[in-house]
Amino acid sequence: MNSSNFTKWVACWGNATSITDRKECVYAKDITLRYPIYMPFAGSKLRLRFSNLTGTEPVTLSKISIRRMAKGENFIKLLPQTILPDKEVTSEEVECTINAGDTIEVSIYLADCTQMNAGTLITGPLSKGQYAYGNFAEAEELPLDLSRHTNWFYFLNTIDILTEEKNHALVCYGDSITAQSWPDYLTLRARENNYNNVAIIRRAVSGTRILRQYDCITYQAYGLKGATRFPIEMDVAGASAVIIQHGINDIIHPVGTDVNPFRPWSDMPTLEDLEKGTKEIYVDYIRNHPELKHLKVYSGTLLPIYGWRTYNEERDRLRVAFNEWLRTSEIFDGCVDFDKALCDPDHPLCFAPGFDSGDHLHPSEKAYNAMAGAVPAELLQ
Repeated sequence: MNSSNFTKWVACWGNATSITDRKECVYAKDITLRYPIYMPFAGSKLRLRFSNLTGTEPVTLSKISIRRMAKGENFIKLLPQTILPDKEVTSEEVECTINAGDTIEVSIYLADCTQMNAGTLITGPLSKGQYAYGNFAEAEELPLDLSRHTNWFYFLNTIDILTEEKNHALVCYGDSITAQSWPDYLTLRARENNYNNVAIIRRAVSGTRILRQYDCITYQAYGLKGATRFPIEMDVAGASAVIIQHGINDIIHPVGTDVNPFRPWSDMPTLEDLEKGTKEIYVDYIRNHPELKHLKVYSGTLLPIYGWRTYNEERDRLRVAFNEWLRTSEIFDGCVDFDKALCDPDHPLCFAPGFDSGDHLHPSEKAYNAMAGAVPAELLQ
């Protein structure tokens, strides 16, 4: 491995930042967060971005360390970081020999009382964190009796690697469908099929909508609306394309204030609202920013919702019509037809057998794998 070939910064892992679920306790102290991160390609340096975008108080990361997940590997210590509210910070660049296929551990120790207001829930075979009570940022293993697993990823937003010019990042942007497993399965698909030059960057928040956001603690974790999120989340070094699979929550959330005071019928979009929002907030934003104009923009169709608790025929007609626009509009460079990949051919408004998680909205793990399989190889090569 010749480090002189490493001349380009590329995002090798990424997450969105949202407001965490508002529970009784929103502060932590004397706690270690640890996140394993798969590294898709080799490099010689790393830099980490941390986000307090949705915080209302400064956050201090007292200790930050990185190491390859192997017995006896040394910890690389980064400088402590203080992140102001509504801000993100990038660490110093650190020398770190990374081989393609390595997994590194990022550990963060929070010594003082810390507002845990900036984090995102993600799941999948490659998205499993841990936390421990106490300072274990430089411990090979977290003590079994003081640690638990978590799928909440706090503060850690993006990892960039100094790598070869041929490597690139593919951004997967969306809501809970994308916050769940299919981006991880896409990473595994790339690895298994020797697409060795791509990193899959997830920018997804459960419950988020294109056109609206919630300003109440009940639904704050449902995230920022598209116009607020997208400019921030498209800060991805080395990105070559983005898949946008977004909009189902705009369709299924409104129920009327007599049912839910935070979900008025006035939030219900028309087809024109969804088309205009997608075009102006996402596609036009990319086309109008010189640093992003090279990106290919792929639409992603919305999945079946038959049987979901707010399902009705009118909502589904809107979903079907929006999907047809996503498939055929010339504003996109292509379409990933997730709906076609997961629906039952004999009953296209429903998931295919084995593809429904049980709630009639979110796919099963088998279906998430099928979503990864639906992504065109040209986006991975």
